[in-house]
Amino acid sequence: MAEIKSAEEMHSLGRRIGEQLQAGDLILLSGPLGAGKTALTQGIGRALGIENITSPTFVISRIHPGKIQLVHVDAYRLQGEATAIFDDLDLESYLATSITVVEWGEGLADRLADQYLGIKIEFGESDDLRLVSIIGHGERFTGFSV
Repeated sequence: MAEIKSAEEMHSLGRRIGEQLQAGDLILLSGPLGAGKTALTQGIGRALGIENITSPTFVISRIHPGKIQLVHVDAYRLQGEATAIFDDLDLESYLATSITVVEWGEGLADRLADQYLGIKIEFGESDDLRLVSIIGHGERFTGFSV
């Protein structure tokens, strides 16, 4: 578990993760609102040469061209009865050629691939502290570390 004390440290963690990713990788981010999921994605994007990543909360999905295309999804509004909208995003057609990062994707995006990286961000004891757990699922991510 990593202890992250600032937005810049979260960006740095994201960059280190992004440097190890390849086309076809699926990343599922979980954590409460304001925990740093988009900040982590911004760091992943920087490793891919992508700037200006913002939360896709209201548009649900954004595609960013880079060294490898980054598909960034915020599934917060797609929980419960709206799961059909998630299916309509057709993420499967991008999966093989992109890195796909899904915020709030548990129970939705984890069915897209047998192998994915789960990253959980939690608030620590102070307002600035975040605790980040990285859990690899499948052979591709066994022993993944940054």
